[in-house]
Amino acid sequence: MNRLLSRLALAVGLAAPVLLAHADDQVKRGEYLARAADCMACHTAPGGAPYAGGLPIVSPFGTIYGTNITPSKEHGIGLYNDDEFFAALTEGKRRDGANLYPAMPYTSYHLMPREDSDAIHAYLKTVEPIERAAPVTSLSFPFNVRLGLIGWNILYGKDVKLAPTEGKSEEFKRGEYMVEVLGHCGECHTPRGLPGAMQQDKRLTGGLLNGYLAPSLLATDLAARGWNHQDLSTFLKHGMSAQGTMFNEMFPVFHNSTQDLNDPDLAAMATYLLGDPAPAAKVLTEVPLDKMSPSAQRGRQDYLNVCAGCHAPNGEGKPHIAVAMRGNTTLRLEDPRNLLRVIEDGIGEQKFAGFERMQPMPGFADKLNHEQLTDLLNYLRQGWGGQSAELAVSDVQKLQADAPPAEHKAH
Repeated sequence: MNRLLSRLALAVGLAAPVLLAHADDQVKRGEYLARAADCMACHTAPGGAPYAGGLPIVSPFGTIYGTNITPSKEHGIGLYNDDEFFAALTEGKRRDGANLYPAMPYTSYHLMPREDSDAIHAYLKTVEPIERAAPVTSLSFPFNVRLGLIGWNILYGKDVKLAPTEGKSEEFKRGEYMVEVLGHCGECHTPRGLPGAMQQDKRLTGGLLNGYLAPSLLATDLAARGWNHQDLSTFLKHGMSAQGTMFNEMFPVFHNSTQDLNDPDLAAMATYLLGDPAPAAKVLTEVPLDKMSPSAQRGRQDYLNVCAGCHAPNGEGKPHIAVAMRGNTTLRLEDPRNLLRVIEDGIGEQKFAGFERMQPMPGFADKLNHEQLTDLLNYLRQGWGGQSAELAVSDVQKLQADAPPAEHKAH
């Protein structure tokens, strides 16, 4: 009997380091997957503790607050077991059985395998528990009736499906999972219909978000805006490339997610988005001033007055201060709203990888009248954006009227 107990003790003693190593590997993998799934961006308020919730998420139906997902048993997910966590992540079900609002991207996460969910949960158990309740989401009727989500989930909860990948490379398949499931890129880059569901027949063709356009991620559209595989991988890793820098809602995605992904996964995402093989990136040539419309020619002086000090007279930009206008992806969008919003709202100081910084850009909403703003937009778009279309003052005014209230704008 004593010999048997000794053998059992020896076996347990030998197995313990293996089990601990496995648990440690699972936690490390879970931390990486949580980054890839961009959990921190929605569950961390500005200046708040990681994963403690409180971030206001503006939706057409009201403001939804990111929840506390630290291991707090009272305010977070400390009482969740792996089954309950998996149900929350992939079915939008809280531990108490209530439905989560689809601001939580379970519509994309429903394709996540159980082992990835368990790893993320294992990691979240190790973060510091924050004993603080996040603000309670309170929407107006009928959106405050969570039971109504039962029907919504039946219709739309599992709409996201992976396309057949027969004959595709392993890199392409990995990229599809990183983009469509973990990264849930389609949640912002796909237009939504009246019930708030993604229009799957227009997947990744672009969507509106708080007055900005999350642009199309289709391969042909990316190539038309000058993207190639190397530049797109660099953009995801460093938040900047020859096409400009991440700003608005994409900056937190870079800051909390893509900058921490490994190079093979970033390359896989670029391969999936651009296709294999990728279409050739369109190269633009600058348009001489005398070939531009009269409005754009007038806009040259407005550019010199308010833009050239940082972006340089000939649009080459200044390192660590302001991006170049030449080849800038925002100027190359057919829809001018992002360019208009940036000029009017400005962009706060941005900290990128390493010691790279971009100085804050002030907004010029109170410095340019409608005619000047229209002329400036035409100059930027025709001169460096490859856009031949002429914007009228009425076009700009319509976009201004569509802008969200100031308190809803991202900074």
